[in-house]
Amino acid sequence: MNSTLLLRLSVAVILLTHSIFGIFDNGINDFGNLFLNQIGFAPFGVILAWSIKLSHIVAAILLILNKYIKLAGFITIFVLIMGIILVHFKEGWFVVGGGRNGMEYNVLLIIVLLAIMYPEGFAKKNHNLNDV
Repeated sequence: MNSTLLLRLSVAVILLTHSIFGIFDNGINDFGNLFLNQIGFAPFGVILAWSIKLSHIVAAILLILNKYIKLAGFITIFVLIMGIILVHFKEGWFVVGGGRNGMEYNVLLIIVLLAIMYPEGFAKKNHNLNDV
């Protein structure tokens, strides 16, 4: 079994549920109109919101299929970092408990995505003639 299988499936479920519910409860349009447009992305807030959610769906599918993992990870990490910058940082660290709507969840997802993208870690492997 692939060492990242459970992480990939878990993150895929999170990305899918976070996106799919927004499609059916008008959450994506509300996010675009009531938040993104209000903080300076008008008139592109709704298009940007849909782009974000569709990128989550595509990333989830790629994670499930174990294809283009680094591409899916980098795009999703970019979205999560922008979420930290635009939304969560000003709310502090905690999502619940010690605060509300903070950045801890995004940070955790970023770390998990990095673990999926680099299951062997970041260390550069040294190859010498004895390894051949």
